[in-house]
Amino acid sequence: MTELEFVEPAKIEARSFEILTQELPHPIDERYAPIIKRVIHTTADFDYADTLYFSENVLPQALDALRAGATIVTDTQMAYSGINKPALRRHGCEARCFISDPDVAAAAKAAGITRSAAAMDKASQLGGRLIFAIGNAPTALIRLRELLDARSLQPSLIIGVPVGFVNVVASKEQIIASGAPCIVARGRKGGSSVAAAICNALLYLLGREES
Repeated sequence: MTELEFVEPAKIEARSFEILTQELPHPIDERYAPIIKRVIHTTADFDYADTLYFSENVLPQALDALRAGATIVTDTQMAYSGINKPALRRHGCEARCFISDPDVAAAAKAAGITRSAAAMDKASQLGGRLIFAIGNAPTALIRLRELLDARSLQPSLIIGVPVGFVNVVASKEQIIASGAPCIVARGRKGGSSVAAAICNALLYLLGREES
């Protein structure tokens, strides 16, 4: 039987980060290490050390948006629930998810599109700085690319990490090719927990800067 390691409850997260840092397959860019490590901590999947893509100057742009009280728009209630709300409030930010709104469901039915796509249309009408955290629906990323091409949207950041098989890889690559500020998990892997982890990592980075 494998011997168990006793770790005080308050120190479990710190110990987890120590272990994953020791087990990283190769050195990672220190600029992005807090985000990459938080995603690996959330998933126990070291592939993210290689697959997370960061557009040029994305971190300064994302942190500037959060300092300005950005709204984070998620494509799922799960991603919304996973974002640290006290950290959001400390920085004057908020999170929104429109996927369950009746008007979004009605708009999706009328237009013959997914609710995820219709939710992006609704979110695009919000004012202020916008960060999109997409962890489930490639159709949300596809719609965001359409809005970008139509110059109907200028997001501060797109987190593109949907998981799955249909249009997942292509939708992520479309966001990268758009030139928008983005953090993308290339390939099929991702998920709502990954989207929330990236949001939280950014909020924690901002908190460290201000402490």
